[in-house]
Amino acid sequence: MLGAALLALLGSLVTAQPGAAAEGRPYTNPVKTQKGADPWLEYYNGNYYLVTTSFTNELTMRKSPTLAGLATAPSVQVWSDTTAGRNWNIWAPEIHFLDGKWYLYYSAGQRGEACCDSQRTHVLESAGSDPMGPYTYKNTLTGSNLSPGGWLIDASVLKHDNRLYLMGSGFINGSTQSLVIAPMSNPYTLSSSTFRIISSPTLSWETQGGSVNEGPEPLYRSGRTFVSFSASSCQTPEYKLGQLELTGSDPLDPASWTKKQTPVFQRDDAAGVYGPGHNGFFTSPDGTENWIVYHGNDSANGGCGNGRTTRAQKFTWNADGTPNFGTPLALGTTRPGPAGETAATPTAYTLVNRNSGKCLDVAGGNTANGTDIFQWTCTGGANQKWRIEDLGDDTSRLVNVATGKVMDTAECSTADGANIQQWAWLNNACQKFRLVHTATGDHVRIVNANSGKVADVANCGTANGSDVRQWTWLNNNCQQWRIQPTTA
Repeated sequence: MLGAALLALLGSLVTAQPGAAAEGRPYTNPVKTQKGADPWLEYYNGNYYLVTTSFTNELTMRKSPTLAGLATAPSVQVWSDTTAGRNWNIWAPEIHFLDGKWYLYYSAGQRGEACCDSQRTHVLESAGSDPMGPYTYKNTLTGSNLSPGGWLIDASVLKHDNRLYLMGSGFINGSTQSLVIAPMSNPYTLSSSTFRIISSPTLSWETQGGSVNEGPEPLYRSGRTFVSFSASSCQTPEYKLGQLELTGSDPLDPASWTKKQTPVFQRDDAAGVYGPGHNGFFTSPDGTENWIVYHGNDSANGGCGNGRTTRAQKFTWNADGTPNFGTPLALGTTRPGPAGETAATPTAYTLVNRNSGKCLDVAGGNTANGTDIFQWTCTGGANQKWRIEDLGDDTSRLVNVATGKVMDTAECSTADGANIQQWAWLNNACQKFRLVHTATGDHVRIVNANSGKVADVANCGTANGSDVRQWTWLNNNCQQWRIQPTTA
């Protein structure tokens, strides 16, 4: 009897053990191809949000309930610098949730400028808690001792002892390009304009093709603070990650930082990955896994341009408590996604009018060129599903799942009232659209790249069959569309 009782007790203990975390949806690198450099990824309130370098004056963001879904998620414009006289290159964007709002930090300089007179760090503030904004401009962040003239790029925010610090990459007193830091009084204001250097490129693996430390990114675990950073020139396949640890008490004191003497993540020729760098970190939806997001090239001469793609992979921890990033995964490798993902991976989207609640629809699912696009009660049919395909120039094409044809402005007209129809893909501006985030939830305005006008339900009709046409932006509900994920 005693033996039976002991077996029963052991059985209950075994069944009480927590099971392994549920694997996420399968994903394959790259998770973003077009404009995939300098990725920053956050998981927030049931969705991943990804923002990357644009090298234009616009920033777009992708949103998906699964990591895999980011590959085909719509690129939605969340910011455009329209200041007169500016022709910006924007790169290295990051979003940080601080004091109940999102702050978007980015580097920018005049397009065509070799280096470095106008290159600075800028910060935006969200109106609420939606990572997509809307955002307003708050400040330019620079230092009095940075040269030339305040040059500062690749900014990120470090948290330590309930204080904020701005980290970035810059030059001080003729230094090489180094990691620098300054204290902040709030997320958009420095409390001192004097920066301190916490790492300079002195080791052989930091000076290949150029002496560079840039892209500092904080990582916290068990009371310890690490900072990954990118080293060597991004023009070379030797661009890689190094690591600092805050081993002292004052982040502003260079002596408080200890550099690992070897790189922690670098090229893998066997996997076809070159120049992996400029990373971020995120946690799986269930909080059990740590992940790294980074960019890489698939050839040794890929350089620093828009050919770099966004990749992600899980990492582990060494016995001594330091991160172990492993080696970069080859493109095309399919792995389980982050643990705790429960939603299906979207492969298409419906576009639902904010005023009528009806779906953007190709009349009858007809495949003919010139078939009208109108609104209709949402039925879940393929003629109401759209693939929103990034074209790599801050525009997208909207491809109807049922017909394979694209949204098109009739005769490339720029007039108010011109019909919106479907047509075979001709690769012209009349078939390219920008999805621009509005002030409410997942709603966007659908802006034609040729005319600058938006998709509008004629006369704000709510009836089935009400025509969808282009019109000057009036900021009303009839011109706003909710992007609703679905499967094709």
